[in-house]
Amino acid sequence: MTDIVINVILPCNVINSFYVEFSKDILINGITILLVSCLLQFVCTFLSSTLFQKVNKERRTVLQYATVCSNAGFLGNPVAEGIYGSMGLLYASIYLIPQRIVMWSAGLSYFTESSSKKDLIKKVVTHPCIVAVGIGLIIMIFQIKLPIFLSDTIKSISGCTTSISMILIGSILADVDIKDMSSKLMWAFSLLRLIIIPLIVLVGCKITNIQSLITGVAVVLAGMPAGSTTAILASKYGGDAEFASKCVVLTTILSMLAIPMWCIVLSFV
Repeated sequence: MTDIVINVILPCNVINSFYVEFSKDILINGITILLVSCLLQFVCTFLSSTLFQKVNKERRTVLQYATVCSNAGFLGNPVAEGIYGSMGLLYASIYLIPQRIVMWSAGLSYFTESSSKKDLIKKVVTHPCIVAVGIGLIIMIFQIKLPIFLSDTIKSISGCTTSISMILIGSILADVDIKDMSSKLMWAFSLLRLIIIPLIVLVGCKITNIQSLITGVAVVLAGMPAGSTTAILASKYGGDAEFASKCVVLTTILSMLAIPMWCIVLSFV
């Protein structure tokens, strides 16, 4: 089901979000949220390299990766669409480009000593969601009209995103015992991932007077829980897989409170 979401449903969801009339405002806002995302990746990379020096190597790699790579792609897209509609999803898709690049470069380097540049470029360029962004941009810029059967199929598959994503997240949470998540380190990381990082984005956007829609999308996506790939890579490359799984689950559970909280905050600022 995860493969179906990543390789089929999310790409259709991304392409569908670009079915809008292209305008100068969309171009400016797209560039703006791309810059916000790039700056945030630099900030997160700095935080990951300075905050966890005293943590043992197996857990440090987990925390570093989870700081720079959130679940903004898997969970963020349906949330952005649910809150801000199709325009929110459009900007969320653009926002995710830098994170997907970092995920396969700096992110992977936390678990491995080195990574082939050729493999890195291949993984980024061929990622289904990156390909979907490229297709969507072409459709939007040139206002291409797809055949009705194809556009309807993309739209129908796109409509499954939220429900399937929630089912998958529910399956992750189903067998977890909350009592096992009493580590101060995990709670501190949750505070960083869900509160401090989106707060940095909110303050930065307000200082630079960025449009409210762009600010809202950027803050909500910055406050997503740790990415599910954290546990997968930790298991594959000798990190603390159990600790990684607990970080993913705890931040996912707490995000159910944090995301609505940020929505309330954004409605007042």
